[in-house]
Amino acid sequence: MKQKWHDLLFAHWPVSIELLRPHIPAQLEIDTFDGQAWLAVVPFRMSDVRLRGIPALPWLSAFPELNVRTYVTYGAKPGVWFFSLDAGNALAVEIARAWFHLPYYRARMRCEERRSWIEYASHRAHSGAAAATLHGRYRAVGPSFFSRTGTLEHFLTERYCLYALAGQGHLLRGEIHHPPWPLQGAEAEFERNTMAQSLGITLESLPVLHFSRRQDVVVWPPRKMV
Repeated sequence: MKQKWHDLLFAHWPVSIELLRPHIPAQLEIDTFDGQAWLAVVPFRMSDVRLRGIPALPWLSAFPELNVRTYVTYGAKPGVWFFSLDAGNALAVEIARAWFHLPYYRARMRCEERRSWIEYASHRAHSGAAAATLHGRYRAVGPSFFSRTGTLEHFLTERYCLYALAGQGHLLRGEIHHPPWPLQGAEAEFERNTMAQSLGITLESLPVLHFSRRQDVVVWPPRKMV
């Protein structure tokens, strides 16, 4: 599958391993930077979402997405664990839940640029799912750069696989490919952020923020690990 990601904000909060551990399968180790675990809220919008060899469909291929995630390892391979992924396209949600076994949820979403700010609003509308809302705005600050190996920025952003659980507890790994992230500093103003409340986590401290204007991504189908 090919995708383009636009106007992406990495908003990272330091959290304790003890708070994350109950929500992550035992097969996975929580990945840390200098002993610190992190939780991210990542709003962006997608375009040109399509299977390889199939043209993009206007009514399916472009929509906002918002994920809540942390970082894990399995067999020494670092990756991403998603607590939730909200998307503004109901059909895309159903396809992603079935194919990737990821916790996608339908949401009412808006993402638009005004006077250099990305104004973003998401209200989860998935039947039976915990409520979750993000309402605010963000923008890039400063010059673009690429993170260096060994830095916090590199640890938080340069991840090339995701992990998920299929039926009967089988661990899956999905490979992801893209160029290194072109990052900028960012500033953000959140009027409301309840994206982590279902985990028993309140995001009160100031987050570490990074912005990326665009990324081209290739995603492979997930494979069973155990």
